[in-house]
Amino acid sequence: MSAYQALYRKYRPQTFDDVSGQLAVTQTLKTQLMTGKMSHAYLFTGSRGTGKTSCAKILAKAVNCLNPQDGNPCNCCEACRTIDSGACMDVLEIDAASNNGVDNVRDLRDDAIYTPSQVKMRVYIIDEVHMLSISAFNALLKIIEEPPEHLLFILATTELHKVPATILSRCQRFSFRRISQEDIAQRLQYVAYQENIDLDDSAARVLARMADGGMRDGLSLLDQCASATVGELTAERVYACLGIAGERKAAEMMGYIASHNTAKALELLNKLYSDGKELGALLDELACLARDILVLKTAPDAGLTMLSGVASDKEAAALAKQLSSGELVQIVESLETTMSGFTRSASRRMDAELCLIRLCQPELQLDPQSLNARLTRMEEQLKSGSFVSAVAAPQPVQEEPEEERPPMPGDEDVPPVEEEPAVQPVVEDTPIGFWAELVAAIRQEMKPPLVGFFTTGENATVQGVLQGNQVVLRCNNKFILDMVNKPDVLALVARKASAVLNKAVTARAEDASAKPQTGGKMERLMDFGRAHSDIVNIKNN
Repeated sequence: MSAYQALYRKYRPQTFDDVSGQLAVTQTLKTQLMTGKMSHAYLFTGSRGTGKTSCAKILAKAVNCLNPQDGNPCNCCEACRTIDSGACMDVLEIDAASNNGVDNVRDLRDDAIYTPSQVKMRVYIIDEVHMLSISAFNALLKIIEEPPEHLLFILATTELHKVPATILSRCQRFSFRRISQEDIAQRLQYVAYQENIDLDDSAARVLARMADGGMRDGLSLLDQCASATVGELTAERVYACLGIAGERKAAEMMGYIASHNTAKALELLNKLYSDGKELGALLDELACLARDILVLKTAPDAGLTMLSGVASDKEAAALAKQLSSGELVQIVESLETTMSGFTRSASRRMDAELCLIRLCQPELQLDPQSLNARLTRMEEQLKSGSFVSAVAAPQPVQEEPEEERPPMPGDEDVPPVEEEPAVQPVVEDTPIGFWAELVAAIRQEMKPPLVGFFTTGENATVQGVLQGNQVVLRCNNKFILDMVNKPDVLALVARKASAVLNKAVTARAEDASAKPQTGGKMERLMDFGRAHSDIVNIKNN
């Protein structure tokens, strides 16, 4: 029974035409091979899994191939087969991470002067060349500058800034770009077909997005999911296999954040955590989704081509209508701060829960960024005409006309009731954002436990309104009224409100739950009825 070979090794490209997403690089190398204008040293740069080492091996075969095909190696001649099997002593692949000393480079330099014994050219492929020490680079410098005619150097690195300029100037540099999600998904479908893996299109897109531009990562993820799944490989099975939250869950969670539904957000987080989902991956997807929504709001037309694919275009567009730009920036910053603290956190779950609570209840945060996010939301609501005041205007009560009754004995003794003057309603002229700004100012100076009563939102225990030159603190119950209705508290509220409004105001507290008192007119009628109970008895008889 033969040993199993990983998919990324089994399906490594064998010609330049097989390399995905690097047409500019492969076409240039093929042209140089066909015209014979080869350089003596190449430097391949780019992120991991983009084809640097694969192209280096293809180039090593192409310069030694006995029967090249339009710049590609034939993979059939003795030279190609020997290089593929790793038995060619003239093509050496060196890992600079473990051979980074000056003695290793000196040995390489001493061996390089000998002519090849099996093929036409000796090829040295130095992977992760940025790991070489400074002295090793200096030892390599001379032979790279003036190598023998039979020698070819191919250097590969993921960190170009660590390679000395003296090396860069002596090499032809080729930059490998990140492979697009479409190219990765297409290659995954091809490999799945060859391996008899039933790969769903949605699963291929998920794997391609998670590969982050690296073909090797995509093939490794496909290998992992295919080995753990029986039957069709769908997107949901990919999520279950890799322990991450799905696209719909990220969009659902963002919807709860947009609607400030803390309970639902925590319930969903608890379910995902119980199912084995990685909290870091969930917060990362939320950050990517917030970025996508921000891109859509900033560039509505061109933004569709820049989305990461965490949620569908329709879901992202719907969420863009519920969240302001300031809120999205604050969401991304809060998620990034929480994820950066995971490495030194004692409880990732607690950190994730606190992060969601802060996002769902922005009134808990009084830093300038959070206040700016809330003000931005109100401004966008005012511009769109969707702003609705939390306090509805009281509707006038229509009084039914009293029915006339026949005269009764003793009516002449009833004193006439004078009509009381109508009480003019107090006009509230509270500016938009006044209470939020006042609460922020009060909380900077007020000490616990009183500071806990001064919050914002619909469920706040104290609501503040402005009536003329007076701030009225409406308390939910008698206990809160007793705690707030103190001279030092009212003086602090008046002083902070005067600073916010830039004018002198006073403050008072009232019990919003108290029932309105009976008017004086009704009181006098009831007193007269109790004093003249004989008239009532005559009427009943």
